[in-house]
Amino acid sequence: MKRRHFILSLAVLIATTALKVRAKIISGGMPWHPYAVRPPEPISAGEWRFFNESEVVLMDALVDLIIPPDELSIGAKDAGCTLFIDRQLSGDFGKAMTVYRLGPVIQGFPQQGPQFNDTPAERYRLGLASIDSVANKLHQKAFNQLEEEQQIAMLQAIENGEVPLTGLNGQAFFSMLIQNVREGFFADPLYGGNKDMAGWKMLGFPGARYDYREEIKLRGEDLGLSPVSMIGAKKDA
Repeated sequence: MKRRHFILSLAVLIATTALKVRAKIISGGMPWHPYAVRPPEPISAGEWRFFNESEVVLMDALVDLIIPPDELSIGAKDAGCTLFIDRQLSGDFGKAMTVYRLGPVIQGFPQQGPQFNDTPAERYRLGLASIDSVANKLHQKAFNQLEEEQQIAMLQAIENGEVPLTGLNGQAFFSMLIQNVREGFFADPLYGGNKDMAGWKMLGFPGARYDYREEIKLRGEDLGLSPVSMIGAKKDA
């Protein structure tokens, strides 16, 4: 009897507690206002915050080799990828603010991702200096002064691990460089790259639009939508 009484009491307690929890019903419109949160200030060209002048020249050469200009689009240099990466390296990404780096740093499997105790900014500084050093050692010229075929051959050797970079893992650095160039070419122009939304126009991506409910049923069709950037977003009146 005591056990039965306890179970019945528990059931009443749960039922009573449940009655006190009421779902909030929202009607008559959405409980938010457009443009209530302002996006970051657009990045514009000006003084370099991370790269020095020689590094800018080298970066321009590197990014244009990774995404060169062709009949489809401008290249990564004209799209502003060097500016994009400069601002990223001078901010939280460059300082590895969201990455655990205290160690122990142990070489794991590729599936486990990179293991570093230095920051992206530190790796870029070492990597760029080492690329120019290798170019001078192999060809007695700075990297940006080499013929395009020589530049490509050298980057392929770094990517394949045939040519090491002093002070860091050359293959990992080159992989990070490629990833950052892609980000700069396809990120919202707000962040300094993807000038005139060239990357989005090349792909047919319509950009930072709020709603695609009308278009989602048009699978495989040309939507005819011009891309929209977060630049110029208006505040709620």
